[in-house]
Amino acid sequence: MAPKNIALFGATGMTGKVILAQALDAGYNVTVLVRDPARLPANKKPTRIVVGDVLNKSDVSKAVEGQDAVIIVLGTGADLGPTTMMSKGTQNIVEAMKEHGIRKVVGCMSYYLLWDIAKVPSYFLPVTEDHVRMYQVLKDSGLDYVAVLPPYITDDKPLTKDYTVKVDQCGGDVISVQDLSHFFLRCLTSTEYDGKSVTLSRDY
Repeated sequence: MAPKNIALFGATGMTGKVILAQALDAGYNVTVLVRDPARLPANKKPTRIVVGDVLNKSDVSKAVEGQDAVIIVLGTGADLGPTTMMSKGTQNIVEAMKEHGIRKVVGCMSYYLLWDIAKVPSYFLPVTEDHVRMYQVLKDSGLDYVAVLPPYITDDKPLTKDYTVKVDQCGGDVISVQDLSHFFLRCLTSTEYDGKSVTLSRDY
């Protein structure tokens, strides 16, 4: 049965806002967990807002309860310093999913996971290291996960729904936030990429 209710973590980020809008337009009921509801877009209000922190297990459980699937697009914004927020947050989400009997999760991590770690630019290394930990949490979860590893995400290109998807290998250099968001929702109704890491790209 196709999911109807989804929990979205990271809804106030660039990608999260577009996923939220596309999901609502597609008829999903979307629950978001946010620290500051004022950062949500005024024109696309989630079905349900849980105010809290992804590092708080109780807040995460409240957001996940009653959902059919989960999308994780956690990020640190401009702060590229050492962090465990994404991996620990994902661990809390996985535990809550198991608590509430939810199997499908689609998570966004870094394209650099496909690189030799020694070649990752130093300024991206701390965030990439936490993405490595986050990916391990998903791989160890036993859930039906999809690990999405996009390259550079641009916000000035249109939705095409026509992009190249590659499994466990590098692809092109850019993907629009519109097409990336489309792929997240596409994964909710398909098992094609379950248990895999994928990247997507397009020549715009």
